[in-house]
Amino acid sequence: MHKNNQQPLAQDLDRLRAKRAFICDMDGVIYHGDRLLDGVPSFVQWLQAEGKQFIFLTNSSERAPRELQQKLMRMGLDVGDDHFYTSALATASFLRHQSPGCSVYVIGEPGLVGALIVGVSAAKALAYSLSAPFVGVNHMEGHIYANWLASAVPDFPALGLIVSGGHTALMIVEDHGRYRLLGQTRDDAAGEAYDKIARALGLGYPGGPALDKLAGAGDPGAHSFPKVYLRDGSWNFSFSGLKTAVLNLMNQLEMKGQPIHKADIAASFQEVVTESLTYKTVEAAKAFGISRVLLAGGVAANSGLRRKMLAARDDAGINVFIPEPALCTDNAAMIACAGYHRLRAGFRDSLSMNAEPSLDMMAM
Repeated sequence: MHKNNQQPLAQDLDRLRAKRAFICDMDGVIYHGDRLLDGVPSFVQWLQAEGKQFIFLTNSSERAPRELQQKLMRMGLDVGDDHFYTSALATASFLRHQSPGCSVYVIGEPGLVGALIVGVSAAKALAYSLSAPFVGVNHMEGHIYANWLASAVPDFPALGLIVSGGHTALMIVEDHGRYRLLGQTRDDAAGEAYDKIARALGLGYPGGPALDKLAGAGDPGAHSFPKVYLRDGSWNFSFSGLKTAVLNLMNQLEMKGQPIHKADIAASFQEVVTESLTYKTVEAAKAFGISRVLLAGGVAANSGLRRKMLAARDDAGINVFIPEPALCTDNAAMIACAGYHRLRAGFRDSLSMNAEPSLDMMAM
C-alpha cells in the first residue's frame, strides 16, 4: 500500500504497525509492518511476547484461514472470526477505515491463467471500491524486486538473473521498470529441470528444496554430466540435455542392476546447474562492465547456487544481492515492492486490464 507518489513506503509500514495490522499471504508467511516472521510458530511466539492484537488480510480460500485459525487456537491464542478478512470487499471495508488512500498491486502475468484471473478480479474489486490506483505487476519483475526488501538496496545498472520453476533469464536492469533481455533458457528452465529430476529420484513435487537437501549428502564429483554453455557470446541457457543425461544414467544403472546412489546423482546434477548459471552470469557482468548482480526467483533459495554466487562475488569483485530464502519464493511483499516503484514511476493500469499468462517483462 502506498498513500501517494512521494510518501516513502516505510511510512505506510509504520502506519500499519501503529494500527497493529498483520498481513498473511497464501503460503502462511506472516508480515507485520516491514518485519517478516517465519510462519505461524514464530508469529505466535512474537505475539505472546509483545501482547499485540492482530488481523489477517488474505485472499486465500475459506478453508485456509480456518485451518490457520484452528492452529493458532491450539497454540493458546484466542482467534475469532473477526480477525479474518477473506474476501476482496471485506478487505476493502477494513482498508477504507484503517488505511485511506492506499493503492492496489496485483500480479497480472505470467502464470497459471486461472490463478491470475482470481487475483486480478479480487484486486480490481479492491481498487474500484477504494477508488485506489490499480497497478499490474509482472511476476518475474516481482522476483527482481525481492532484492529491494533487503537491508542493502541495489543501484543501477544491475545484472538480473531470474531462476524459477518456469523461467531462467539473464537481463540488464537499467532502471526501475526498464529491462534489457540478454538471454533465457532455450528449453527447460532450471527449476523445471530440478522438478523433473526430483520426480525421477522419487522426491515428489515441488522437487527443488528436496533435491537441494539430498545433494548436501552426496558427492558433486561422482558423475560427470554435460555442461551446456552454447556458443561463445550467447547468454542463453539450456538444461534439457543435462536432464536427459541424468535420466539416461539412472536407466542404465537400473538395467545393469547397479545401485542408484540418489544423493550422488542429486549433488552432481546440482553442481552442473549452479556452475552453468554462475559462470554465465559472471561472464555477462564482465562483458557489460556491470558490478552489481541481482539473484531472483524460487531457485535463488537453492543453497548450492547461493554459495557459488557468493564465491564468485569474492573472486570476480562484483556485488551480489540475494534475497533471504523466504523472499525468493512467491510472496506478496515482492509484488508490493515492484508495484510501489511502478506507481512512483507513473505507471497505472485501467480496470480493463486482463490476466496474461505468458506476457514477458520486455513487453510491459
